[in-house]
Amino acid sequence: MSMAPDTSYHRPVMLAECLEALQLRPDGRYVDVTFGGGGHSAAILEQLGPKGHLYAFDQDADAEEQAQKLIRGPFGDRFTFIRANFSQLHAELENRNVRGVDGLLADLGVSSHQFDTPERGFSTRFDGPLDMRMNPEEGQSAADVVAQYSEAELHRIFGMYGEVTNARTLARTLVQARNAQAIETIADLKKAIQSCVARGKENKYLAQVFQALRLEVNDEMGVLQALLTQTAQVLRPGGRLVVMSYHSLEDRLVKNYIGQGKFFGEAEKDLFGNVQRPFESVTRKPVTASEEELKLNNRARSAKLRVAERNTLDAKPDGR
Repeated sequence: MSMAPDTSYHRPVMLAECLEALQLRPDGRYVDVTFGGGGHSAAILEQLGPKGHLYAFDQDADAEEQAQKLIRGPFGDRFTFIRANFSQLHAELENRNVRGVDGLLADLGVSSHQFDTPERGFSTRFDGPLDMRMNPEEGQSAADVVAQYSEAELHRIFGMYGEVTNARTLARTLVQARNAQAIETIADLKKAIQSCVARGKENKYLAQVFQALRLEVNDEMGVLQALLTQTAQVLRPGGRLVVMSYHSLEDRLVKNYIGQGKFFGEAEKDLFGNVQRPFESVTRKPVTASEEELKLNNRARSAKLRVAERNTLDAKPDGR
């Protein structure tokens, strides 16, 4: 019985490439740390046998609702959904006595469902609350950031996370606008920063501003670093790490961690000059979507897939 993903909720990007990279075994244990609409998870489950198991993470209540379809499905006994941020990867798996998994998949960023739900505030296409939280039940919203951050803090996030060219002017404009009127919706934000946007560049500029706010609201760079560091603890020697990113900031962290064993600076070396790192890269360059897929799913255009294998040199016998 097929469990085809609900592509109206989220169309999984580079599905075939991800499955191939994981080197799935029927009796293997795998982790999907970004369940979303469940497209990747459903396809993984179809390739697992009775002794195999998939653990899926997501902090979004909508994703948890989607997961119930797999739990009630024909392979529900080999599937565990964990409502948690993937920065809790190691602790959550330890709580379930799960060690030395065979493969881990991370499809970073925002799901199509989240983008297409105006109430979530992720998309520039709709009006709605200025929210942008991956878990809308906790934490600060984008409106909170806009209202409470100092001009210097706003300058930092727009420059660092959005790579906005006039980040200083943008920050000053926002502070002036919020002093005159509360900025609580997407329409409020667009109106407040209208003078900063070059004519004909509105879409790109707004995308950069929204990216910066989203990364700050969800601490996406911080939780990604936490995740990558923990992958070395949970994967067995020879286990596969498969990570798909959608912007250069994410991809740079993934590339550096796989290649250098750290996020910034030079790689550490032993007495013989060998680089000390927990993973070996399988793909010299990131894998990108085919032309056929791009015709069906424009979101795949910015996706970069990197694959690595857990080294045996520094791995403990139990895979940690």
